[in-house]
Amino acid sequence: MARDDVDHDKAVLEALAPAGFHVAVRVGFAFPEYEWNTLPRAWVYIYTRDALMLYDPVTRWIYENTGFVRWSEIELEDPRSVLALAAQQGLNYGTAICVVDEHEPGIRTFGTFARSDQEFSHHEMATLMDHLLQLHQQEPVRDILTEAEIETLNMIRDGQLTKQIAYELDISESAVKQRLKSAKTKLEAKNTVHAVTIAERRGLFRMT
Repeated sequence: MARDDVDHDKAVLEALAPAGFHVAVRVGFAFPEYEWNTLPRAWVYIYTRDALMLYDPVTRWIYENTGFVRWSEIELEDPRSVLALAAQQGLNYGTAICVVDEHEPGIRTFGTFARSDQEFSHHEMATLMDHLLQLHQQEPVRDILTEAEIETLNMIRDGQLTKQIAYELDISESAVKQRLKSAKTKLEAKNTVHAVTIAERRGLFRMT
C-alpha cells in the first residue's frame, strides 16, 4: 500500500470520527507497527494518569473479539466508569473495531472511534472496518527496508551527519547516501527528514 493510500485511509477515519480516534496497526506481542491517536489530549492524559486501560471495557472487547461494536452495546463490566468519563470529554458515542488475518492470527489491527453527536451507523462502522482491514493488509513495514537502511535512518534521527555515520559503520559516505536514497524510494519520502518521520511513525526504530 502506497503512502498516499495510507494518508487517504487516515483522512477517512478523521471524517467519520470527528471527536477523535486511536488506531494501532499490526499489533503483535506488545507494540504496533505504527499508530494514530487523535483523541483529545485531556482525555489521553486522564486515561494514562489513571491507568484506565486496565479497566476499559472497550479495550477488553478489542482483545477478545473481532468485528465491530458500538460502545453502548459492549456487555462488559466498567468498574471505573471509563465510558462515563470519556463522555465528560465529549466522547459521547463510539465504536470499537478489530481485524485479524487468518494467516497471521497473532497479529491484529484495532481502533476505537468517537463522536459527540450520535451513534455510529452500521454503514459507518463497516466503512471504518474496511479501512482498518486495508491498513492491516499492507506490506509489513519490517519487510520494506533492510536492516542497514533502518540503522542508517536511526542514526540520522539521532542527529548524526553522513560523515559520522560512514566513520562509525566503517563504510564510505557514498554508501551511506545510497542507503538513504533507497530508503526514501521505498518509503515514498520527499527527503531524508520525511523518511525518518515515516519510519518512526511506523515503528521501524522499535524493531532494531
